[in-house]
Amino acid sequence: MKTKLYDLAHSRAGDKGNTLTLSLIPYREEDYELLRTHCTAEAVKQHLQGIVDGNITRYELPRLPALQFVCERALLGGVTTSLAMDTHGKTLSYALLEMEIER
Repeated sequence: MKTKLYDLAHSRAGDKGNTLTLSLIPYREEDYELLRTHCTAEAVKQHLQGIVDGNITRYELPRLPALQFVCERALLGGVTTSLAMDTHGKTLSYALLEMEIER
């Protein structure tokens, strides 16, 4: 059965220049392994295609538990130069939560 990430987790976004960070934090600690298994850097890159032009690196934070994705070339040049409506990329945390995984 497929489910959207927003049913399992919440997300936060941060930025530095043209790099975006997205955290993925499960509501329930027991769902961390499910997220870790299905939310690979490749799967997130596929989900955010057309938005993130660079590499995506995933970091695991099992003691929190959380995942963090560092997305390069994701903010159309960066906060001070981008003409995008959301120059900080905050709405991309919601875009991540729209991703579906097998449960």
